[in-house]
Amino acid sequence: MGIFGKDYDYYLGYALSGGGAKGFAHLGAFMVFESYGLKPDVIVGTSAGALAGVFYADGFTPEEISELFRKHEFREFFEFSVPKAGLFKNSGLEKFLKNNLRSSSFEQLKVPFKAVTTDWERARTVVFSEGRSLVDAVVASCSVPIVFTPKVIGGTPYVDGGLLKNFPVSVIRDNCKYVIGVNVSMITSPPEKVSIRTTAERTFKLMSNSNTLVDRSMCDILVETAEAQKYFMFDLNNIDRIREIGYESASSALGEERSLEIVKRCHRHYQLEERVKQQIDKIRKLSS
Repeated sequence: MGIFGKDYDYYLGYALSGGGAKGFAHLGAFMVFESYGLKPDVIVGTSAGALAGVFYADGFTPEEISELFRKHEFREFFEFSVPKAGLFKNSGLEKFLKNNLRSSSFEQLKVPFKAVTTDWERARTVVFSEGRSLVDAVVASCSVPIVFTPKVIGGTPYVDGGLLKNFPVSVIRDNCKYVIGVNVSMITSPPEKVSIRTTAERTFKLMSNSNTLVDRSMCDILVETAEAQKYFMFDLNNIDRIREIGYESASSALGEERSLEIVKRCHRHYQLEERVKQQIDKIRKLSS
């Protein structure tokens, strides 16, 4: 579009990484972005990023999203299954999304949204962004292999997008003038207490983080939540603290000189966009 000075589909995009319960940090980041007057034109998310992103794209405030999860425990989202393709079924998460999302299709969302998944059979990243597969796509994006059974969509099993694309900046990079990336999953030292739970989580984190280096370099503004790494992947007992860490990390990143310059450019764009809309409305009134 000419209004952007180049052929971009979107001016500002948010790219949200996976990270289990650490994904609540995305909500704190949203709060900071809003305080700076920023509005995303597109949101892409992997796993926990898809979960936070779809509710935000659906018009929920960060506080409303937090409140939805405060009312539940981990066991309510996932149902134990006879081990075959995964320890838990994802039927609880599917029900939660259907009961709480206001939109039933991608097209009904207030902000364009993309959910990143992994095609289990073909070992490739697949991005869902249209049609009535909204809930299925988000469930698939959150289906950590072994822990959860794959989500079958159109006859194809899909699993957590973090397996191949945990930080999906590249998915929207070429389509956006600016991209703010929020990475809530980082490599840290192994936990002192070793258990099957901590070993499984670290194994998946090592795999998923191996594909984030290039995407980190693609961000115009990068927010990373180092302090949130101590929380377990399925910890729903520290939502407020994790969100607070996201807020603090985003505040620091947005306060940098380069970030402030991008914020100013976004506001100039909003002003130009508003003038263009007013001009179009005026022309329509004259021609009616």
